[in-house]
Amino acid sequence: MRTPLAGHVVVTIAQNTPGPVACARLRDLGATVVKVEPPAGDPLATYAPAWYAELHRRVDVHALDLRSELGRVAIGELCDAAHVLVTAQRPAALGRLGLDLETLRTRHPQLCGVAIVGHGGADAELPGHDLTYLAEQGLVDPVAAPRTLAADLAGAERVVSEVLALRLADARGVHVEVALADIAAALAAPLRHGLTTPNGLLGGGSPRYGVYATADGYVAIAALEQRLAEALRATLGTDMLDRDTISSALRTRGADDWERRAREHGAPLVALARQPRAEGEG
Repeated sequence: MRTPLAGHVVVTIAQNTPGPVACARLRDLGATVVKVEPPAGDPLATYAPAWYAELHRRVDVHALDLRSELGRVAIGELCDAAHVLVTAQRPAALGRLGLDLETLRTRHPQLCGVAIVGHGGADAELPGHDLTYLAEQGLVDPVAAPRTLAADLAGAERVVSEVLALRLADARGVHVEVALADIAAALAAPLRHGLTTPNGLLGGGSPRYGVYATADGYVAIAALEQRLAEALRATLGTDMLDRDTISSALRTRGADDWERRAREHGAPLVALARQPRAEGEG
């Protein structure tokens, strides 16, 4: 296992998704991660207990009331021994906890900070979640919710990058901001540039890139390059790769059968995974 962050201490008070995901990656890169949660715990432990347990493996979790004097003293001692503090609270909330930027720079001059916010700059106090950040960028179709937390997870990786950059530079007292709305905007670049619009190359414009029905399910095909198109022809047993020909061929077999054939020919075709049941569903 690569441990480039061995010997580095990260303190985090970030809850829900992006913060814990980022800190789990930092842990896997060798950092010592110390997490402070409120007495009621992290809501993620209620929403997705198995995921919470996975993300907090080998994380030193402390339950502290940061609104109390005892809690403030304890978090101060943890920050004294840390290299990086990861937060995911709005600036006003951090101020009430005595963890605002000015206070941190005064009391913990060695400490670098990575603040996860919804919107950057003057809009940092605006509330939001993954769904709203994606919706602002045209990445949500009515009425179904997205099946993953794209902005949160990509934001977590941005946090990891920022921490690595800070430690690589041996920075002290540097504080950076990761705005999830900006992450969503970056994820929307293919849409803005026309690649994934309904008629764009990756949005339905090419018959060799899309989702098709089979005899018992659906498959995804991504055969843009010529060599992959030849492999798809061999898989389907057709000379033409127009939309009607592909659609007709695929309906003659089941999705898993097509995936096995595609593997034999080296074609980028996979069966759509069935959506897993949520915990507690029968």
